[in-house]
Amino acid sequence: MKHLIIFLSVVLLSISTFAQKNSNNAVLMTIGDEKVTSKAFMDVFTKNNVQNQVIDKKSLEEYLDLYINFKLKVKEAESLKMDTNKAFIDELDGYRKQLAKPYFTDESVSEALLKEAYDRKKEDIRASHILLMLDKNAAPKDTLEVYNRIQKIRERLINGEDFATVAAETSEDPSARDREAIPNQRSFRPGNKGDLGYFSVFDMVYPFETGAYTTPVGQVSVPLRSEFGYHLIKVVEKTPASGLIEAAHIYISVNPDAKAEEIAEKAEKAEFIYEKILDGMSFEAAVKEYSDDRGSASRDGLLTKFAVNRIVPEFVSAIKKMEPGQISVPIRTVYGFHIIKLIGSEKPGTFEEESAKLKERLSKDSRSQKSEEAVIQQIKSDSKFKIFDKNLQAFMAKMDSSLLQGKFSDSAFALTKMPLFQLGKEKYTDTKFASYISTKQTAQQNMSVESYTTKLFNDFVKESCLAYEDSQLEKKHPEFASLMKEYRDGILLFDLMDKKVWTKAIKDTTGLIAFHNVHVTDYKWNERADATIFTITNQDETAAVEAILRQLSDVKEIRTQFESDSIKSVRIQPGKFEKGDNKFVDGTNWNIGLHGPITADADKATIYVVVNQVLPVQNKALDEAKGLITSDYQNYLEKEWVKELREKYPVAVNNKVFEQLKVTYIK
Repeated sequence: MKHLIIFLSVVLLSISTFAQKNSNNAVLMTIGDEKVTSKAFMDVFTKNNVQNQVIDKKSLEEYLDLYINFKLKVKEAESLKMDTNKAFIDELDGYRKQLAKPYFTDESVSEALLKEAYDRKKEDIRASHILLMLDKNAAPKDTLEVYNRIQKIRERLINGEDFATVAAETSEDPSARDREAIPNQRSFRPGNKGDLGYFSVFDMVYPFETGAYTTPVGQVSVPLRSEFGYHLIKVVEKTPASGLIEAAHIYISVNPDAKAEEIAEKAEKAEFIYEKILDGMSFEAAVKEYSDDRGSASRDGLLTKFAVNRIVPEFVSAIKKMEPGQISVPIRTVYGFHIIKLIGSEKPGTFEEESAKLKERLSKDSRSQKSEEAVIQQIKSDSKFKIFDKNLQAFMAKMDSSLLQGKFSDSAFALTKMPLFQLGKEKYTDTKFASYISTKQTAQQNMSVESYTTKLFNDFVKESCLAYEDSQLEKKHPEFASLMKEYRDGILLFDLMDKKVWTKAIKDTTGLIAFHNVHVTDYKWNERADATIFTITNQDETAAVEAILRQLSDVKEIRTQFESDSIKSVRIQPGKFEKGDNKFVDGTNWNIGLHGPITADADKATIYVVVNQVLPVQNKALDEAKGLITSDYQNYLEKEWVKELREKYPVAVNNKVFEQLKVTYIK
């Protein structure tokens, strides 16, 4: 018996599911020659209905009419071929690119990058580096030669040689060595011996940043490749992030090539100023009297807020040991001596507080490619990506130095159509790749023919994968297809409504006037008071104003008299007021004549109201209610237009199917 009950339950469930499926596929209506299923209608209804709102008979019936009108308008737009207009195609394509973005992002990779960026934002690093420059597209032979050279440099460091000395000798970063003065051209600049100062997340290119954050303090990294070449990084210090710093300073300038005596003299001056502050002189007074930074001296020495990568490392190092309000001893930098006052700092917030800004930075940073790379790998896996190696090698063998000159011609490959790789059932031929090369090629100086061809092939594969996946989105993701159809129909509807209703109602002045003449009695003024409100803000002028108001009645004459008597504190507000428009006019009970004084507590003003006459109920002129009349005219135009569309595209609703919908969805 138990097994029988289970069997019957399964059968009944199957029947119910089958019936539901059939019900979804049932044709609910035809509009012209187009059939609309129950599912198509309910998908739109449930999406546009307020979430969690109970579906009742009335709401479903009302939406049926709205849906029919919507479909009629879209059908008319298609009939007018508005969906073939370039402007429409471009607009829809723009929306499609935005809507497709989430499908080309690996969320797990993006979240990991976001978490990594936040963790790094909480820490500042001070590091030095040695750089051997190498073009990012260098040939394997050149890459190996540079790699071997930097490995030898690393061995010297591991064996105990001083990093700064080796950096000044071997680094190809120009800032590592002293820049000698050239008379009348440039001044002397001491080299940094590889010291990059402090930095945090996003301050360096991603491979360098990763190398710095993953290398322990005091150690030298393995050779790291970036777009600039190979780096060796020595991490000097890792400290909690200072964030955005606000500080002031007293600056004593020292020439970069100053002799020892000058430096000693400036050091003595800095100590003298510091002692003056210790003896009671205010920091701000010392800034004005002694600082050589005249730009900040006018602001009590205050500098523009800065991050750690924006100022010399000695300055940052001193600040990291200070508390807000504290004043430092004189600090020596490459520019001279500084006495620093820390005002405060804005430390990184919580993950929730920082994530929005970090996401924006990630989207513009090279590391965002990691998410795209993961997506491309998934596309290759899903589409059973395959390279035809022999064909690719044959293609490579035909390439010559014309490619490096940017003069490659694809004419030699026009007829071969030899497949190089495959995505799904689609094969990408050497003809397509040759055409791609001809449009993308640029002259190259530091690459071999093989390296440049390989780079272009990888780019071609990447773009082809993304384009292939893009072409599959509607098939693979029904929700995307549905959303695209909504946008398509919505744009068509907007364009056609603008043409047939909204803009037409505004431009068709003859039709608008005729519509108003027919419906003139629908737009009425209630009984109104023609009155003028006088608001006096200077209490000393109240008596003079009242005297004038009792003497004169014409607003123009009253204004003239105010000017003549130099009365400037009165605001004059003439108008026609219905009940409830203005409390001061209402307070007169619409009795003709002068009323006041009335005290306005909110702004401490004195009010007088002059009621000139009471106007009876009357029709509104077109210019008195143009906005409302235009809106009603638009509604009229739309109704008349829908009548025409229903005649052009006959609508037939299958009431039996619609009743079944009510039974299914109305609880």
